[in-house]
Amino acid sequence: MSETTLPAPHEIEARLRRAPFHEWLGLKVIAVAEGEIELGATWREEWVVNPDKRYTHGGILAALVDLAADWALVSKTGRGVPTIDLRVDYHRAALPGDLRVKGKLIKFGSQVSTAEAHVYDAEGKLVASGRGVYSTTATAAPQPAKS
Repeated sequence: MSETTLPAPHEIEARLRRAPFHEWLGLKVIAVAEGEIELGATWREEWVVNPDKRYTHGGILAALVDLAADWALVSKTGRGVPTIDLRVDYHRAALPGDLRVKGKLIKFGSQVSTAEAHVYDAEGKLVASGRGVYSTTATAAPQPAKS
């Protein structure tokens, strides 16, 4: 896909939110550019891992890193792609509040690509970051399980 054929944010959001988990996360596409995406995630009480300290479970932050890095590839693939490897670093506790995550393409390849993402809290502080490796082969798509 070239920059001139990049789907509009609302079109990408419609595709992204087809997945029930993405809908549950309350994902919104804030901005899209060639090799980049910015997403918002609407706070949910179910994200709390420690009721006393009230911070967000690391799995939610890791999922946001994976999603933003993955969907940063949409400008090249036109779709989300399967994750091969993911690394996440946690920088501070994410307290209750909506989160914002920015994904950016690092290296696009015909078979494998790399992208990174940064997750920010409601105050704009970095709470997590990471890098993923994704299968970008033309036929890369999850296959249904055989019974």
